[in-house]
Amino acid sequence: MRTIGTGERGGGGAYRVARSLVRHELLLLASLLRWVARRPHGVGEEGARAYGYARGQGAMMFGFGFVCVVETVTMSVLLRGFPLAHSVFLVLDLYTVLIVAGLHAASVTRPHVLTGTTLRLRRFATVDLRVPLGAIASVRRELRTTHEKRDGELNMEIGSQTTVTMELAEPVAYLTFFGRRREVRLVRFHADESDQLMREIRKFTPQRNAPSPLPARPA
Repeated sequence: MRTIGTGERGGGGAYRVARSLVRHELLLLASLLRWVARRPHGVGEEGARAYGYARGQGAMMFGFGFVCVVETVTMSVLLRGFPLAHSVFLVLDLYTVLIVAGLHAASVTRPHVLTGTTLRLRRFATVDLRVPLGAIASVRRELRTTHEKRDGELNMEIGSQTTVTMELAEPVAYLTFFGRRREVRLVRFHADESDQLMREIRKFTPQRNAPSPLPARPA
């Protein structure tokens, strides 16, 4: 039997990390093209409804992008007497601006999608969770600005906040950024039109979201 050494395992892990990073960058670049072409991803199915979440972080992303642009101009002026360093930092700074724009483009072009059977929840190009509507036990409006990592829970905050909490009757699996399989039973996420989205979800899960009946009065 062939024994796999530590070096091979480490090499495989490094390859997986590199592949995940490259895939993420390509998805961001593709999102920029979709943003320009106004073609959102994953909403072509008949009867599918898209629910955005980018509005909750638009100001923050704009501010971050503005800071990156100012830094690019500043470093370009400071390093104008050092051609090599100037070229290196210019490329890095421009690439940073591109990635920031790609992150916002991904949040715009990869919205949450509700169909008659599935709720697809997404965050940028990093999280893509498909929840069968039959697996939803309850859904409620809940504004949270702090989140702790716990087993079986997934927090998909936008602008450091989530507005919807959804409990599942059975665990649902998704792939993490680095391709690891993880199961969750509680999901918190943000949606610009959270109340409307919850109403639509409850249409498909009335038996679990209806209020409990009042106890019968004794005769």
